[in-house]
Amino acid sequence: MNLAAVVILLPLALSIGIALHARRGVKMDLAQWSVGGRGFSALLVFVLMAGELYTTFTFLGASGYAYGHGGAALYILVYTCLAFVMSYWLLPPIWRLARRHGAMTQPEVFAKAYDSPALGLLVAAVALLALVPYLVVQMKGLGLIVELTSYGALSPDAAVWLGASAMTVYVMLSGIHGSALTAVVKDVLVLAVCVFLGLYLPIHHHGGIGAMFERIEAARPGFLALAEPGRNGTWFLSTVALSALGMYLWPHAFSAVFTARTERSFRKNAVVMPLYALVMLFAMLAGYAAVLKVPGLTGGQIDLALLKLSLQTFDPWFVGVIGAAGMLTALVPGSIMLISASTLLARNLYRPLHPDADDARLVRVSRLGAPLLTLVAVLLTLKGGSSIVALLLMGFGIVTQLAPALLCVLIGRPRANHLGAMAGIVVGVGFVAATVVTGATTRTLLPMAPAWVHDLNIGLVGLALNTAVLLIVSRLTWRAAPIPRALPHRSACR
Repeated sequence: MNLAAVVILLPLALSIGIALHARRGVKMDLAQWSVGGRGFSALLVFVLMAGELYTTFTFLGASGYAYGHGGAALYILVYTCLAFVMSYWLLPPIWRLARRHGAMTQPEVFAKAYDSPALGLLVAAVALLALVPYLVVQMKGLGLIVELTSYGALSPDAAVWLGASAMTVYVMLSGIHGSALTAVVKDVLVLAVCVFLGLYLPIHHHGGIGAMFERIEAARPGFLALAEPGRNGTWFLSTVALSALGMYLWPHAFSAVFTARTERSFRKNAVVMPLYALVMLFAMLAGYAAVLKVPGLTGGQIDLALLKLSLQTFDPWFVGVIGAAGMLTALVPGSIMLISASTLLARNLYRPLHPDADDARLVRVSRLGAPLLTLVAVLLTLKGGSSIVALLLMGFGIVTQLAPALLCVLIGRPRANHLGAMAGIVVGVGFVAATVVTGATTRTLLPMAPAWVHDLNIGLVGLALNTAVLLIVSRLTWRAAPIPRALPHRSACR
């Protein structure tokens, strides 16, 4: 085993050690295991939110998308900043509603808001469906990072199994406490590595950032602009809108909201997080630096751009450091996703079938759910698949279908009941899932539509259908199913 492989494996041992330390003095009931007893400070909430943001998507997806698609990659920077600004108003009412009803999972918030257990079950199913591609993103990235930065000493399959095992162990040991503390280490390392690579690689290989872009434009005219048609301005704006709406609708992001001690934490974080998102820019700069130096990567291989250029540039020990940072970008967000999904399984799928289950049994079910979900994600990862960004966009298209139902009870006077919410979600998710399975696009589904419609992100088309169905069904069933009234803020409908 070479030096790089040894350095890469250090985060595994470190994560287990942190997990053991984090559980000391904490009674690991379900509330502590899943949402930290709702007692995290603003700093820990900030770290958790950042821990979810800086995943292998940041490390490989952002750089790979910049390498493969040029100017279109800037949508990543735009939507993250926009989502952080929206969080100033969006997250406090979600926190109040969850606090008021003792909710620990995303489906419970929907079920309480609409007074509908059936809606809660539907949201649970959608949440799990959306989390699968996101978990696959982490596992896929983990395999790529470890294989390349260990110079082949560890195969992708071995890396996936090893990382998944470590993730499962420390999730089962310490829950969200271990994830929060590990996120501190991860954020410091990822921030340092991304900033360094984003500045050093363009300077080392091209003489500067400006010179790099001039060379790319000369060699590939128009690459740094938005393509026509395809990833043009319409695609860019619709993808930004879809992703910004969906960023906090991921089940693990929703659950992180519940950990805060006060709602002020979100407003404090909203001020700083857009600046923190600039780390994405440095990852993209590293991807642009590889365009002319590592030519020929296509399809899912574009995710290798940053790593392949790093192998050409640095000594093995520093390649190991890059690999260690990359491994943590998979382990920490992946662990948060596992905790959220496992808690969801226990509270929203198992408990309705076993209403007499006490808290101790739910904790056991949650902990047993973690390795089961990990196994599913690993098996799907080993089958191969799309690029990291393509997988993530598919997940966004699914999870954002929860937005209309949520916004209807958080903003202004509600216009939907639980029947409308359920019908809208089914139509929206069904539309997105059908396009993924069949490969259909708006060009095949709506051939007579204007040209700009064909360039829309398919998830936004599903969202439009979702909203229309939600409003129509709610109006038709106005008397049969009352519109929710009890909301956790003053602007609620009374």
